[in-house]
Amino acid sequence: MCVDNTPPPPGRLTRRGVLAGAAALAGTSAVLAGAAPEASATSAASLGSPGRGGDLVVEGGRLLDPLTGEVTEDAVVVIVGGVVRAAGPRSRLGTRTPSGVPVLRAHGQWILPGLVDAHIHLNTAAEARDAVLKGATSARSGSTNFYQDVAVRELARQAPERAPRLRAAGIFVTPDLGDTILADPDLAPLARLREGVRSAEALRRVVAVNLARGADTIKTRVNERAGLPEQDPLVQVYDHEQLSTIVAAARLGGKGVLCHSYSEKGCHDAVTAGIRSLEHGAFVGERTLREMRRRGTYFTPTLTAIAGLAESSDPVLAERGRTYLPVLKRAVLAAHELGVPLAAGTDSSGGTVDPIGREVELMHAAGLPALDAIRTATTGAAKLLGFDGTAGRLARGFAGDVLVVDGDPLADLGVLSRPARVVRAGFSVPAA
Repeated sequence: MCVDNTPPPPGRLTRRGVLAGAAALAGTSAVLAGAAPEASATSAASLGSPGRGGDLVVEGGRLLDPLTGEVTEDAVVVIVGGVVRAAGPRSRLGTRTPSGVPVLRAHGQWILPGLVDAHIHLNTAAEARDAVLKGATSARSGSTNFYQDVAVRELARQAPERAPRLRAAGIFVTPDLGDTILADPDLAPLARLREGVRSAEALRRVVAVNLARGADTIKTRVNERAGLPEQDPLVQVYDHEQLSTIVAAARLGGKGVLCHSYSEKGCHDAVTAGIRSLEHGAFVGERTLREMRRRGTYFTPTLTAIAGLAESSDPVLAERGRTYLPVLKRAVLAAHELGVPLAAGTDSSGGTVDPIGREVELMHAAGLPALDAIRTATTGAAKLLGFDGTAGRLARGFAGDVLVVDGDPLADLGVLSRPARVVRAGFSVPAA
């Protein structure tokens, strides 16, 4: 059975209602209300404007630039309106720091740009804040059930200290939408499909609804899930033609596709269909990795999630994790050696937010040098998300997102999972 060939309602007419519903689910309505008690006296137009960042000077620590690997002693970072205005040694910038601006002293500590989590599921305002506290000041959603990530993205714009700068993926393009069929009235016709979301018309419909609702990227899958014991992650659910349909529909809206994958054939089908990034990809082979290098396709292995399976109380999942993790680590090292771009992502979900620093540690454990591992959560992930002029470095014109850590991350990457202080858009984020 096919879906009626009718276009979804224009996003301009419906996005407000969808965003309001998503905000209620995510718990961001109350947060925004609390952040702006003067809202009743504020015009609707001004409420739609992004919140201004803070002013802050971070001084005294060692500043690491992930792009160059350069370490600056006794550094000063000047943030005005949430944007870095200057960064460098005190000897050069000491007399140029603005007066009357709060100062964060980082003597004896290291200063890095805020980290980027390229695969995370943020469904609530509490999860969004937790991600920031654990060092992820920028992120890409791995999809949500009811467009909560679209609301979290707006929260990040209005109150940046409460959520990471976010690329929203909307809902998953998957054969069985389950209750997600209720995420938008325009998905209702898909409930009649006996075989689920598999026809070209149905695939295009889900992509189109996502785009109309403001998704920044499209998430799909080629294999079943590893985190469900009743599923086999090596079973393929979409073929090359179906994946190509999804990619083409996304490109019509100027968006890329991230694809959940495990088997080598599934990975190869996804990459040759034109996806932007391969997620998980435990059994990706050299043939596919070479194709990824040729195309510039990113690899987001989510080692944290696979390592988490090995600690599961479910024996099927625990065995799966123990089997997959060493295979995935070898794939990560092979990708790095071949020049495939890598991005760090935790695949955090279910109310638990893993520190993105843990993923950097696992990248290093897979064989990447410490600096290259850091790049997967800074310059590399920022480029994948289209934030390469905004996130991933602390240089003039970049976002005032800062991580202050108690130790040399090049010698001990574990410090990234235990930030001493996080700064988001010039705001020093208080502990929970």
